[in-house]
Amino acid sequence: MLVESWRGPVLESRHTVHVAVVDGAGRLVASAGDPEYRTFWRSAAKPFQAVPLIEDGAVERFGLSRQDLALACASHSSEPAQVALVRDFLRRIGCAERDLLCGPHRPLSEAVARDYETRGLRLTAVYSNCSGKHTGMLALAKAHGWPTEFYARAEHPVQQRCLKSVSEYTDVPAEEIGVAVDGCGVACFALPLRNMALAYTRLDGPILEAMMLHPELIAGEQRPCTELMRAHPGRVVTKVGAEGVYSALLVREGLGVSVKVEDGHSLASALAIAAVLTELGLKPQPASLLKKPIANSRGETVGEMRVNGGLSK
Repeated sequence: MLVESWRGPVLESRHTVHVAVVDGAGRLVASAGDPEYRTFWRSAAKPFQAVPLIEDGAVERFGLSRQDLALACASHSSEPAQVALVRDFLRRIGCAERDLLCGPHRPLSEAVARDYETRGLRLTAVYSNCSGKHTGMLALAKAHGWPTEFYARAEHPVQQRCLKSVSEYTDVPAEEIGVAVDGCGVACFALPLRNMALAYTRLDGPILEAMMLHPELIAGEQRPCTELMRAHPGRVVTKVGAEGVYSALLVREGLGVSVKVEDGHSLASALAIAAVLTELGLKPQPASLLKKPIANSRGETVGEMRVNGGLSK
């Protein structure tokens, strides 16, 4: 499977795609490239970093809602409503923005970013796409009585608990998971695509419900995760990760999917996950994810990106 960029009638570049599709028993039912490709899961691991909130009693202690859990799983667009919900989440666990150790960044939504730049809005940590995840980590620390200071460090009990959760859901021993620092400062995990896909077959309970009920929080307007879930309510859960990663669950079929575009191209990965889900029977897909026009500086369409090839079954 390749994502190709065509400029006029000429193929200009190719992005190699690796895919693993597994069932609940861990059987590989379809693939492309190398389904054992080892890479960092990045933000597609967030649902499993949020699971301890349920298992360790933080949901009951703080009365966390499905929206809170969705935000803990989200790579949100920094939309005003999303930021307001994170602030409320922080308030209810007795924390403040100054407790967040994720740095601010330009919103992932181009429309939101332009709006904030036009208004001269000063971005703080709560605007980070990972602020919900970090708030969830603060909640976990407080539920256990662990220090909230330095919760982002790999040796902190919060990060060790998240590593344990990832290990349990992926069937990869913790000592075999590669650990490094994610873009937002907390631990991120490297493991094979096949094991990432297996974990998604095991998504259930409040985390699954939160993601399905609140696709608008998982990403945002005109973002692929939100568009895919809105197009097929209750049928699919999708979650982006940085550097060309996506994971998904086809709910009815019980199939887990993980995708990695080898060169980390984010747009190519969105086209790839949509193509994979289509081939697995999830149709139709949003038109914006079937192919992507390439425009010049005058706004004229001069080519397109599209997927070539498919799954081996």
